Amino acid sequence: MGALPQATSGKSQAFGPPPVLFCPPPSMPGRLLRRGGGVPDVYGIMLDAELSRAFDVWSGYLNARTGEDPQVRARLRDTLLSARTAAAEGESARARALVAEMYDDARDAGLPWAPVSSGPRAADREARDYAKDELRQVLSVALREDLDSVAIYLRVTRRRLGAASGLDAATREDILYVSARAGMALDLGHLPAARRELERLEGIARRCGVER
Repeated sequence: MGALPQATSGKSQAFGPPPVLFCPPPSMPGRLLRRGGGVPDVYGIMLDAELSRAFDVWSGYLNARTGEDPQVRARLRDTLLSARTAAAEGESARARALVAEMYDDARDAGLPWAPVSSGPRAADREARDYAKDELRQVLSVALREDLDSVAIYLRVTRRRLGAASGLDAATREDILYVSARAGMALDLGHLPAARRELERLEGIARRCGVER
């Protein structure tokens, strides 16, 4: 989950100014932090879920007997302990950097059974799975249902646009751009922004003669 993508084509700029989304600093600690006005910090929860999953994966690996280089595994244990300590002290950015260092260290050492870093899409999916129970606690039923509804319409609209023929490169770029913004809004639990991006995607579909 990174920064929102920037528009690069002329068509993207025609949509007007983008909605303002809440982007907390990377060092924001704790799952229970909230934004102003008592709004749950969904982004912080997702970041913590990424770390929790990484800690569990690495702990499981290091607790298993794999017969790999004991010195490298000892070094990985020390790094994992440092990452856990950093997370507990609210230094989330440092904790994530240490986890990334573990993946690099294991890869460079050629450890065949060590965890492998997931790609961005898989990592987001895994983080959502880890965070789902906590998100149920901090997001109201009505909000979750509304977010799910927007997500369904987004998938359907994007699938139909993807199957449409004759779309030029600029239009396809706009589709990817708006879809990425919509996904970020959903990850943040920001319903107005998610709806806004859905409207933009539906506008593209109408111009292309694609019905929802």
